[in-house]
Amino acid sequence: MNRPRIVFLSLSAIVALATALALSSAVSPPEAKRSQGTQLEIATIHWEYNATANDLGVHVSLDGEDWKRLSITNPLHKVIFRVSGGGPYKQLGMTELFFEGAEPSLDEFPLEDLLALFPEGTYEFEGKTVDNEPIEGSSFFSHAIPDGPHVSATVGTDGSVRISWTAVTAPPPGFPDEPIHVVSYQVLVPETLDVIVPSSVLSLTLPPEYVAALPAGEHPFEVLAIDASTNQTTSEGSFVTH
Repeated sequence: MNRPRIVFLSLSAIVALATALALSSAVSPPEAKRSQGTQLEIATIHWEYNATANDLGVHVSLDGEDWKRLSITNPLHKVIFRVSGGGPYKQLGMTELFFEGAEPSLDEFPLEDLLALFPEGTYEFEGKTVDNEPIEGSSFFSHAIPDGPHVSATVGTDGSVRISWTAVTAPPPGFPDEPIHVVSYQVLVPETLDVIVPSSVLSLTLPPEYVAALPAGEHPFEVLAIDASTNQTTSEGSFVTH
């Protein structure tokens, strides 16, 4: 009858064997999370509040190459938007998309109810390209909504117009008490002017040549305060040319 052989190991051999066993049974470090698809170049969702009209709505911007369908899911995993191309758009695809949701007056639609429809958190953009490859993006949607700047316009003796506004550092009264960090202001004169300036700039002078080219009468303008969250608030004003 064959008897099992008894093998005696030195202490150094035992240590070496134990080390080898420990290394072989160690769990491999997890791999870094890999992207599941092509990333959208732009994927943003933000609030736009009109302080003059007291209305509030949601805007969405996205940009990516040749997608044929796309959906947006809120932090509660509910799809809030879905679009797909048909006919030639299904074959060739689409790239950019911008849309505005309805902007109800807060005099009629309670602010709390509107905010509850769009909870804070990460919104996921997911779709398919014309090659059936996934395309995706995400945007953190905040309730940090800036107050509207107080605006004014002064016509100079040389025919120029200086549009001025106050710095915005807080939310509007009655809005969520979130920290506000305005990063820029945007000045709009419909159909003729669209300028973005840093948050340190609180006025913009329209040169006499520009003003002279406008027809006589009242001209509306807007100044938007743009928060770091991408939420923005606009205030409306006007100036008169002769």
